[in-house]
Amino acid sequence: MAVGTDIRTYFDGAWHDGDLAVMRAADHGSWLGTTVFDGARYAHGLTPDLDLHCARVNASAEALMIKPTVAPEDMVQIIQEGLAAYDSQTAVYIRPMYWSISGGPLGVMPDRDGGTGFAICLEATPMAPPGSSTTLTRTRFRRPVLEDAVVNAKAGCLYPNNARMIAEAQARGFGNALVADALGNVAETATANVFAVKDGAVFTPVPNGTFLSGITRARHIRNLRADGVEVHETVMSFQDFHDADEVFLSGNMMKVTPVTAFDDTRYQVGPLTRRVQEMYWDWAASAR
Repeated sequence: MAVGTDIRTYFDGAWHDGDLAVMRAADHGSWLGTTVFDGARYAHGLTPDLDLHCARVNASAEALMIKPTVAPEDMVQIIQEGLAAYDSQTAVYIRPMYWSISGGPLGVMPDRDGGTGFAICLEATPMAPPGSSTTLTRTRFRRPVLEDAVVNAKAGCLYPNNARMIAEAQARGFGNALVADALGNVAETATANVFAVKDGAVFTPVPNGTFLSGITRARHIRNLRADGVEVHETVMSFQDFHDADEVFLSGNMMKVTPVTAFDDTRYQVGPLTRRVQEMYWDWAASAR
């Protein structure tokens, strides 16, 4: 099922209208989950950090032992050609994807030389409307470590764990889950990186190999520091979030999502959260 509408698919060297079938039943990716993807955005006529997202999908492929076949700069050009079919007022989710076609030894390992599937999916997906926010609760499920899973990739096989986090949170009446790493420190949420604001300074969990340190996360940190705001990447506890003045999420899909509650702790959508969102789109326009 698609996330958005007005879908275009790049496959076998050409753009196609609609949600094209691209994977076969015996492909290693459909059988054993050797799939990776990345997500970028087209909004307000802009494609912020598109080159970095295209580079990351290649890095994710390497982490899953899949041979990437499209250079990032070529991927950017292909995507820009596909976006030409949309007007500048349409927000589009951009998803380049790789999967392994053949299996290697014992069938479990992907065969790097046995073929790589590649596709790009464009879906018209609106940005969050003004005033949108979410709420958080804890979950018993945790982020894995590199010895357990390919946490250094944006891999499809990681997301069932995220899905059960979200299901648990929503069953309790919350929008998302604040998730711990193996040591019990806060890592991120089930769908995005997380920031807390306290006394005018910004805090976010230090990247420790259990979660992807997002491209949009890094952009917010650079923008905040350029604006004179202290940003601390540090070990964070759940109590740090209960004690925060503001909390917001950072991810490609919506860029900034204010948080209005963590369990029984309530927050206002504060000035730094609003400033982060404003700075992001100001930066994106200036980088055009």
